[in-house]
Amino acid sequence: MTRFLFILPLLLCASAASAQQQPGHDACARDVTRFCRAVMNNGDGAVLACLKQNRARLSKGCDKVLTDHGQ
Repeated sequence: MTRFLFILPLLLCASAASAQQQPGHDACARDVTRFCRAVMNNGDGAVLACLKQNRARLSKGCDKVLTDHGQ
């Protein structure tokens, strides 16, 4: 789980500066835990797909992070 929480910002913001990655991490961490716990060990792609499947239920902050990064 911890590994994923550090990887998600890298997945979403591969070219962003480190300081810009932290808000994405904070914005989606709770949603990942709430909606995607079952797939957290299946890799980052599975978690991203899970977040997309639960798009309507995501927090506004996480939805914005995904939108801002073309997801």
